[in-house]
Amino acid sequence: MKISVDLNADLGEGAGHDDELFEFISSANIATGFHAGDSDSMHAAVSAAKQHGVAVGAHPSFFDRENFGRKELKISTQEVFDAVAYQLGVFQAIASALEVQPNHVKPHGALYNMAVRDENLADAIARAIESVDTKLVLFAPDKSELARAGEARGLRVAREIFADRNYLNDGWLVPRTRADALLGDEGKVRSVEGRDVNVRGETICVHGDTPGAVAFARELRRQLEGEGVRISAPQRMTNPND
Repeated sequence: MKISVDLNADLGEGAGHDDELFEFISSANIATGFHAGDSDSMHAAVSAAKQHGVAVGAHPSFFDRENFGRKELKISTQEVFDAVAYQLGVFQAIASALEVQPNHVKPHGALYNMAVRDENLADAIARAIESVDTKLVLFAPDKSELARAGEARGLRVAREIFADRNYLNDGWLVPRTRADALLGDEGKVRSVEGRDVNVRGETICVHGDTPGAVAFARELRRQLEGEGVRISAPQRMTNPND
């Protein structure tokens, strides 16, 4: 059976080369206004994704445009639930107006990183997704609290790895505050301490604001397809009567 993997990118964040990235990805995580973007950018990104046959998903975050959603904040689980549900609702409405069905959710920045470790925060995110659309796919790292929370709530989870980020020995990402957070080229997943790291990836992320993102995505797709890997988005949950 042919191996299939998803290539995703965080878009609608003002990086300036979204149109080029759409040529190489199968899923777009579109900023929903709290860390970047607005209704106009969401509309533009969803429209472009539709034109290129790329699946779309919401990319919700903390309300922290000043730090691009990358600063860890002290926030209650109720506030997280409300923030995520609100952003998903706005995104769903814009996508629906364009006759596009959202496919997935990928939390952004500090919200994502904190939910990887914090089961209560992870559950708040999963509950918010469940309250809006139980068929949405949740992007989350393997063996993380976020993945476990999604599964516990009956969501389909696509395990995510990062093609342009370095890893630590425990399998978590090197914090962006460190100079060695970004990875320059593809290869085996090895931690910055020099150990091989076991990761499971059903969707591979290339950040849209990474230097050289377009060339990186182009080469990654070329290599994957050269190995016979099919590039396709994970599928939403379906009901037998759909």
